[in-house]
Amino acid sequence: MVRLEQITGIILAAALAIPSYWFFWTLAGGGGYDKREAPKAPLVKEKSSTKNSH
Repeated sequence: MVRLEQITGIILAAALAIPSYWFFWTLAGGGGYDKREAPKAPLVKEKSSTKNSH
C-alpha cells in the first residue's frame, strides 16, 4: 500500500503544480528573451549643452 500512496501523492502533486505553473507563466507573459522588445526611450536622458562655455 505504501507504493500506491506514493504514486497517488506524485500524481496529485503534478495535478496541482502543472496548472499553477501554467497560470503563472501566462500572467508573466510567457517569458523568453526573444519576446522582449527594445525600450522605446533611453533610460538616462542626456543633458543638452546649451550653456555658454567661457
